[in-house]
Amino acid sequence: MKGKEWYQADEIAEEYDAKRFSKGGQLIDHREKQAVLEALGDVRDKRVLEIACGTGRFTVMLAERGADIVGLDISSAMMAQGRQKAREAGVSDHIEFMRGDAARLPFPDNHFDSVFAMRFFHLADTPAKFLAEMARVSRNQVFFDTFNRFSTRSVYNWLLPMGSRLYARTEVERLLGDAGLVLAGEDHDFVLPYGFYREIPNGLAGQFRDLDATLRDSAIGEKLASVSYWDARVR
Repeated sequence: MKGKEWYQADEIAEEYDAKRFSKGGQLIDHREKQAVLEALGDVRDKRVLEIACGTGRFTVMLAERGADIVGLDISSAMMAQGRQKAREAGVSDHIEFMRGDAARLPFPDNHFDSVFAMRFFHLADTPAKFLAEMARVSRNQVFFDTFNRFSTRSVYNWLLPMGSRLYARTEVERLLGDAGLVLAGEDHDFVLPYGFYREIPNGLAGQFRDLDATLRDSAIGEKLASVSYWDARVR
């Protein structure tokens, strides 16, 4: 099972968080949330759109910080998990979960202050169209992550059931330019790939994370990073 079919399966939604963000995956969850918070800044009373909101990890986090947020996803099963999280956190009135196609966003131009997508572009079949739509509905910021082609991610990518798409920097720059976006900031992380962390205990993962950070801060660390965070502005 590949791509959208894999992602929309009910059993995937039920196990998604447990499989990816338990054990050493807790480090991944923490780092991704940190990246989103650093990029979006103070979201109180801001209108935010999350593309591919999945189980609501980021949607609920931002609603708790005062954002008026829409979470869009193609999987009803994933969003059911998100709605449950929102109820438990008491922020359902700040979130609207909507099933939709990221290539045809049902919003007017310049509707949101910030639009972001995490864990999305590795599954994107038409990334240029998706990014153009994100730029269209944002009046200011577009933030997203990619998995990188020239990194440790490429070593095991062919084994993954969802068939991840990997990006070179030149491809990201071209996509940004074609969408009318200007790169405002970037960060690169995880020399060791996500799959490695998910297979080891959290305590041991912390030790490897220290080594990973040392490698990342070296002269070749950015080039070897398996994940990049891109913070762009609408022209």
